[in-house]
Amino acid sequence: MIYSLFEIILYVSNQEKSKSFYSAILKQEPSLHVPGMTEFTLSDNFKLGLMPEIGIAKIISPVMPQPISANGIPRCELYLVSEQIEELFELAIELGAKKVSAIQPRDWGDTVGYVADFDGNIIAFAKKGQVI
Repeated sequence: MIYSLFEIILYVSNQEKSKSFYSAILKQEPSLHVPGMTEFTLSDNFKLGLMPEIGIAKIISPVMPQPISANGIPRCELYLVSEQIEELFELAIELGAKKVSAIQPRDWGDTVGYVADFDGNIIAFAKKGQVI
C-alpha cells in the first residue's frame, strides 16, 4: 500500500457545533481537538477531520473558491455502516441534521437513510445487504 493513513476532512462553518454533532453520531470523542482542526480516529489507518471553512480558505484562496460560498450545498457523502442505523438516523435528526431520504432498501443491496449535517454534507447510515 502506498499510503499508510487516509483522512477525509470536512469543511465546517462551526467547528464546536460540528464536533459535538460528530462525537454523538460516531459515539466517540475526537482524538484531536484544537483550534482549526478536529479529528476522529475511526480505524488504525482512517481519520475523519473537521476544519473550519475560514481556516482552509486561508490555504486555498485565491486559487480556489472559498468553501463558505458553497455552504449548504452537498460537497461529500460520509457512508457509515452500522447495525444501529435507525437509532443513529434519529439521533442525527434530533441533533439538528436535515432528513434527506428515509431509511429504505436501496438498489445496491444496502438499507440506507440519508441526512445532511449543518453544512450540507451528506451522511448515509447503512446496513450492508440487509432489509429492515
